[in-house]
Amino acid sequence: MASPAVISVGPENNLTRYLQEIRKFPLLTPQEELDLSRRWRKDEDTSAAHRLVTSHLRLVAKIAMGYRGYGLPVNELISEGNIGMMQAVRRFDPERGFRLATYAMWWIRAAMQEYILHSWSLVKMGTTAAQKKLFFNLRRLKGQMQAIDDGDLKPEQVNSIATTLGVPEQDVVSMNQRLAAPDHSLNAPLRIDGEGEWQDWLVDDHENQEQTYAASEEFTGRKALLDQALMTLNERERHILSERRLKEEPSTLEELSHHYNVSRERIRQIEARAMEKLQKAMAAEVEHRRRENGLQA
Repeated sequence: MASPAVISVGPENNLTRYLQEIRKFPLLTPQEELDLSRRWRKDEDTSAAHRLVTSHLRLVAKIAMGYRGYGLPVNELISEGNIGMMQAVRRFDPERGFRLATYAMWWIRAAMQEYILHSWSLVKMGTTAAQKKLFFNLRRLKGQMQAIDDGDLKPEQVNSIATTLGVPEQDVVSMNQRLAAPDHSLNAPLRIDGEGEWQDWLVDDHENQEQTYAASEEFTGRKALLDQALMTLNERERHILSERRLKEEPSTLEELSHHYNVSRERIRQIEARAMEKLQKAMAAEVEHRRRENGLQA
């Protein structure tokens, strides 16, 4: 899909004007969204794709505001999120029975998080699922403990965060120190006389091209597998699973029970059933691909 002409965010000082401009794009009714999505999917109507993207620019901006705590310009986060929004429109299947916004949030957050991980620091951050979860949730959990401005965390705080996120305590300590320490220029002199720079002592421990390509392929494959498995859930299951398992600040059972006007226990049952269906769908797809590869071999 050729990228539709999306209004540019511009410099940081034009952010207010940008936010005012995107409010001029009307929100779509469910039927309008369905018709436009079908026009794009069937006929590759770029005007339909443009309306789908622009009607969700406010969603991108809202999500970007949630990542302001990482010290990156909001306009850059919005720009990355807009790219994720366009990718979502490109892949969205309107016949699956759920709204574009529900699907697009995955792509918008993924685009912003990848940008943050690669741009936030001069030093390479960890990119495993557990490290990403820790990176993007540590500030929130510290805020809940009212320890956002503290230096080293107390042992009980480290234990609580590690337990909540399912990561080793040492990873929590290391990440907290990493986030608290400012980045320094690699060209800074080692000594007062100016001889030698920090970068002279750096060792190139980057993965080679084959390893990088393999890791990228694995991530893409897993993302596609998850996207396909999510399609096996109905709209309510996808929404509850997204709210409970995929948001940075998960919704409570109480909140969702009010939303659907059912008991908390019913929400918990739906969540458990959706998770079980998701795991089975992913396992079945993995087995299917394994058999296909076996036949091809």
